[in-house]
Amino acid sequence: MGAGTRGRGPYSDPMRRGATLIELLLVLVIIGILTAIAEPRLRGFNDSLAVDRAALEIVSAHRRARISAILQSRIVELTISAAELSIRPRGAAADVWRTPGPAAEGVTLAGPSHVIAFSPVGISIGLSNASFPLSRGAASRTVVVSRLGRVRIVP
Repeated sequence: MGAGTRGRGPYSDPMRRGATLIELLLVLVIIGILTAIAEPRLRGFNDSLAVDRAALEIVSAHRRARISAILQSRIVELTISAAELSIRPRGAAADVWRTPGPAAEGVTLAGPSHVIAFSPVGISIGLSNASFPLSRGAASRTVVVSRLGRVRIVP
């Protein structure tokens, strides 16, 4: 080596920029491993969030229908199905409130659709207790509705 090339090589150039193909592949492998570890946990977390949202939406619709019956002093019906939640005064042609049901979030609501009718005093008519089991992936919750208007979510 001559005096002018001392200390020079392909890796000692201060102006060298970028990364080698091996370095890029190593980073991609590490990202892939971390993603493979985190993905099942994130999926379970997303399933749990979706089921919780669906359960809270049913609770909210129940409370809305009950209060509506009390304020309007008339019988109001809440329809709970996988496709939608809706509120309609008994005998009316159109819904006064409607929102997508649990199926919109990919959450399964077991069983057929249910109609809960609320009297003008807020007590459900013709219904003892009702359960609405919700599930998505490994996450599940059940919304339990009592005749007196109490609603609770159980794991």
